[in-house]
Amino acid sequence: MADLAPTSRRGRRPAGQDARADILTAARAEFLERGYEAASLRSVARRAGVDPGTVRHWFADKARLLTATLGVTEIEPDKLMERVVDGPLESLGERLVETVLSAWDFDGGTMVRMAVPAVMADPGLRGLLPQFIGAAILGPVMRTLDAPDAPLRTALVASQMAGLMMTRFLVPVEPIASMTPAEIAALAGPTIQRYLTGDLAR
Repeated sequence: MADLAPTSRRGRRPAGQDARADILTAARAEFLERGYEAASLRSVARRAGVDPGTVRHWFADKARLLTATLGVTEIEPDKLMERVVDGPLESLGERLVETVLSAWDFDGGTMVRMAVPAVMADPGLRGLLPQFIGAAILGPVMRTLDAPDAPLRTALVASQMAGLMMTRFLVPVEPIASMTPAEIAALAGPTIQRYLTGDLAR
């Protein structure tokens, strides 16, 4: 008797997936050429040859479009930063550390171990990473503070967070690799807090 089990069909991707791929290609070019702040969903749509509604169908906002371009679709910067800024100013640094580490912990760090090396190996994406950290992640926090020396403070916070991410996920260093995000936040939070709101007199 003939085997009637369905077989997989090869061919073009569904039209929607083609549109999504075109949008991501256009977004990468747009972010690289114009920078994250200057690019818009409308300019990405124009470059991709689709209407802005199609871009919004796949990506709710520009921050999520950037995370998808970087290959970290599970991270939603706006929701992360809402949790960070919602609370007392004096514990802002601790909340930032715990929130960011918890976001990457959702799959045991698998995504960051896959995504970061891929991004660093690609010169174009590597150029987008500082924009992601500075504009999408730390930008909303710095705007809330309206602090002086914002670029310097942003760079200092990013350097500390990058070190924590490295020693927790990419090159695990104990006991940091095994500590909970809350435990690390209690230790590193005061340093981040100084970078955010403290005196940076040199």
